Amino acid sequence: MFHKEGHKIILSGLVAIIAITLASHFLMQNELHKKILVSILLLFFILILQFFRNPKRKPKVKDHFILSPVDGKVVVIEEVFEKEYFKDKRIQVSVFMSPINVHVTRYPVSGIVAYSKYHPGKYLVAWHPKSSEENERTTVVVSSENFGKIMYRQIAGALAKRIVNYAKEGEEVIQGSDSGFIKFGSRVDVFLPLDTKITVNLNQKVKGGVTAIAE
Repeated sequence: MFHKEGHKIILSGLVAIIAITLASHFLMQNELHKKILVSILLLFFILILQFFRNPKRKPKVKDHFILSPVDGKVVVIEEVFEKEYFKDKRIQVSVFMSPINVHVTRYPVSGIVAYSKYHPGKYLVAWHPKSSEENERTTVVVSSENFGKIMYRQIAGALAKRIVNYAKEGEEVIQGSDSGFIKFGSRVDVFLPLDTKITVNLNQKVKGGVTAIAE
């Protein structure tokens, strides 16, 4: 199953591969070169399919846990001053996504979307310390019954050039359901109250909508 954000790209890629393959039979005389070209095209298409895959994960609401919004590896757990919305200290948990990870973003908690904003910006590498504040990004705050307001931020990276965010202010959302997509990147930061108990460790691999990162 593939994410809807990739349908056009997958179809375009398939059409391009077929066209180039057919053209090669008429324009290229060397059979080895034809095979090499077709192999490269197929590999490229497989990578596209890999990137836009969207495995079925039925949301199982876990009221007393905050779930990771994305698949990837935990790269930051630290106390920071969040200055966009809360303007106070929070615990930041950041998950980095490699190109082979599922890139669907999911709601970490159930509740009402209190804030949703897109910010244009740079395309620093995702692990750069300033990427959270200077890169292209979207910030979403969900007001939950058990945790209060929880913020997560989708951040573009050096390769990610398109952030998709479905969160709309005032909308009721369900933990683990689809909240967006980051095409060809990158990282998501979650900002939690200081008294939150973190349940993951640095460099731990997590699954979006499945792994509890805090309670």
